Amino acid sequence: MAITQTTTRAGISRDTLVKWAPLLVLLVLCAFFAVMEPRFLSTRNFARILIAATPTLMVAIGVTFIIIMGSIDLSMEGAVSVCAVAFAYCFLWLGGTLASWAWLAIPFAMLVGAVLGFVNGLIHVKLKIPSFMASLAMGFVGTGLAMVMTGGDRIRIEDELFRALLTERIFGFPLMVYVAGLFLLIAWFIQTRTTLGRNFYAVGGGEDLAVASGLNVARVRIMGFTLAGVFFAVGALLAVGRIGIAETATGNNFMFLSITAVVVGGTALWGGIGGVWNTLVGVLIVFVIGNGMVVIGLPGYVQDAVLGLLVILAVILSTDRKSISFVK
Repeated sequence: MAITQTTTRAGISRDTLVKWAPLLVLLVLCAFFAVMEPRFLSTRNFARILIAATPTLMVAIGVTFIIIMGSIDLSMEGAVSVCAVAFAYCFLWLGGTLASWAWLAIPFAMLVGAVLGFVNGLIHVKLKIPSFMASLAMGFVGTGLAMVMTGGDRIRIEDELFRALLTERIFGFPLMVYVAGLFLLIAWFIQTRTTLGRNFYAVGGGEDLAVASGLNVARVRIMGFTLAGVFFAVGALLAVGRIGIAETATGNNFMFLSITAVVVGGTALWGGIGGVWNTLVGVLIVFVIGNGMVVIGLPGYVQDAVLGLLVILAVILSTDRKSISFVK
């Protein structure tokens, strides 16, 4: 009995540490960079951080749903590129301005993302291929498809209404920040207020138990990958809105940034722990580090080293190494 109580107390302590450590890290980083360079705390600089972070936040939210289920999705770079290119072509074909029928390109891009995610999940579940391998392969397929679609060219979106995502500001922050905030709330609602969101945690908390309770795990996984694809598409739309260009390289570097943000934010890689608010904190940590090091004049490779150390630290804090005998 004493052993059980000790284990429980240790679990509560570890859970509390995992829950609050990312937020404390974020506050410490902000305080450190503010001391090193007072300009870091300016509204202009915070806007710069959020503009860079919003596409990654959307992609990371999609990844969060997958990791909560205990799987992994590495297809985001290809998916983002395909969604961005598909949106751009559709947008120009329908008139090239939101004032015309071109607004239909937005739901079209989200549909493309959902289809890519559905196929990704179907391959993983029906062919029983590990999620990391199935999604990695789909990512390569997506990148190749985007290259075929564009021929290596860039597609420019110059519509002022669409570019207002970046150019129009409310309280000093561009519209794209508020759009990302809206989708963050939608993701939180799905996570906490829907049966699908609860099923994600059930699958991640113990697949055998979920199956025994009558849950259709295969369907939940496929729906999870489909939902992730939708958020990848939203990330692609914001990425195009930020730079006004869709190309094969639009999805570059999203894999490293999104996976790092999810892990650093405190979502456990084995599933069942974490959520979209953790991911928000993780994304802010990643981009605060990047921005802060530029502000104080440190080179980029130092940023990568710091992020790598934070990932290791986050995994150490969130892993109960006494309860596992082998790390896969």
